[in-house]
Formats: sequence, structure tokens, C-alpha cells
Amino acid sequence: MKRYNVFYFIFEALKGMKRNGVMAFASIAVLLSCLLVIGGFSLIVVNINLNLEQLGNLNEMVAFCESDADDATVERIKNAINALDNVDGLIHATKEEQLKKLQDENPTLYGDITEEENPLSDSFTVTYEDNSKVPELAYQIKQIEGVRKVRNNLELANKIEGLKNGIMLGFVWFLAILFVVSVFIIINTIKLSVFSRRKEISIMRYIGATNWFITLPFIFEGIFIGLASGIGSFFILKFGYSAIVSGAASDIQMISFMNFSEISTTVLLGALGIGIVTGVLGGLISLGKYLKD
Repeated sequence: MKRYNVFYFIFEALKGMKRNGVMAFASIAVLLSCLLVIGGFSLIVVNINLNLEQLGNLNEMVAFCESDADDATVERIKNAINALDNVDGLIHATKEEQLKKLQDENPTLYGDITEEENPLSDSFTVTYEDNSKVPELAYQIKQIEGVRKVRNNLELANKIEGLKNGIMLGFVWFLAILFVVSVFIIINTIKLSVFSRRKEISIMRYIGATNWFITLPFIFEGIFIGLASGIGSFFILKFGYSAIVSGAASDIQMISFMNFSEISTTVLLGALGIGIVTGVLGGLISLGKYLKD
């Protein structure tokens, strides 16, 4: 049998998809649906992880000065904190700045408070590097003269981190199960397509076609099905996600949403990769019984 170049098999694959248009469309539709489910669920997981990370990003403590501390005392406290080990950063908030922030957020409740009546005190937000040394750092700051109170978020941060790990582990397992189920569905769908062409395969074997000569067009069909499904699912996810986020962001301001542009490449490559691999595997697995001697 004479040798054929790759374009011959691509052309044969396209002709096969055209002749069996209904089954090809069904394969694309099923794979597209599976990719949308996997992609949509993955986007949910990404956003849950984003918000849990923001909640767990509490590697900081707040040191409150005495309410009557003057500028010299505040500066001395600042220098003393900076000199301690395990201090990564320090942000000073004056009591005037804190009062203004409260008045901007709730003018009805705090709008009438004057600077002379200001009950707040200067504070320092201290970020640290080593969680294991937080109790020691908090104690050292509390011993500085002029520091009234130290608020530590380490316990809350540890609880959120544990919650995040547990939730993400559950989601990863669920995503893996969803992927396996989706692959099973698409393989069985492609099997129906191959079954409808079993006579064509038998004739090709009868006239002496090799297994690879028969298989290659089906491999390219799987690639085309995967490409069509992957590209289609990507754009549906992109526009659907943007529409949902734009609507929810204004109503649920406490929740952060990942910008799709930050993950668009990953989503596209994932959709194309899963689509092509599933389409090719589906074709190869489905062809197996018809290529046995």
C-alpha cells in the first residue's frame, strides 16, 4: 500500500465527520458539556481558594498606644517595635486617621465626634515572618512602655488555614471524580460513533489496510472534536463567568472574584488538553475491538 502524508488522514477525518455529522455533533456536544461542568467547578474552587487565602492572610498583630500618648511617645514605641526580631513591617495609624475612617464609613453614628472627643488611640499594625515566634513577639511589644493592648490574629489565621486545606482537599477529590465520570461519558459517546461505522472499518481491514491506516483518521477526528469542544467551552466559560462576576460583584461586595484574564491561559490550555486527550483516547479505546484479528 502506498504511503500517505498527514494531510490525507486529516482530510479523511474531516470527511468521516461530515458523513457522520449527527454522531460527530453529539460527541462535541457531550464533551463540551463535560468541559463546561469541569471548568465551571474549577472556577468555583479557584474563587473559594482566593477568598479563603485572603481570610487566612492574617500574619499581623495590632499594638494600641495609650490614648493620651503624645507624638514623642508614639515615635519611641515605633522605634522600639522596629528594633524587635521577627518584625517584617510596621504601619502607623493615627487616632485622627482612624476616626476619619469611621466617620466616612458611618457618618450617622460617628459624624458628631470631634477631635477633642476622639476616644481612639494611635496604633501600629505589625506584620511578622515566623508564626512560631508570635507569642514571644506579642509579649515583647506588650512590655513596651506606652503600649496599652496587643491584638493577635494567629489563632484565627491557623483555624482558617486548616479550614482552607480541608475544603480544598474535598474539592480536589470531587473534581477528580467529576473528570473520570466525564471521560467515561465521552468515551461511550464516541463508541457509538465508531459502532455506526463498523462496516466501513471491516471493509478497510478486508482490503488489507493496516491498523494505523484505519486508526489515524479516528485519532484526528478525536483531535478535532477536542479542539471544537475546548474552544467552545472556553468562550462560554469566559463570557458566562464575566457576566456572573459583573452582576455579583456589585451585590456581594464582601466576596472577591478572580479576574478571568489572570487564569484565561490556564483555562484555555486545560480545556484544549482535556478535550483533545479525551477525544483521542475515546477513539482509540472504541476502535480496539474492531482492530483485533
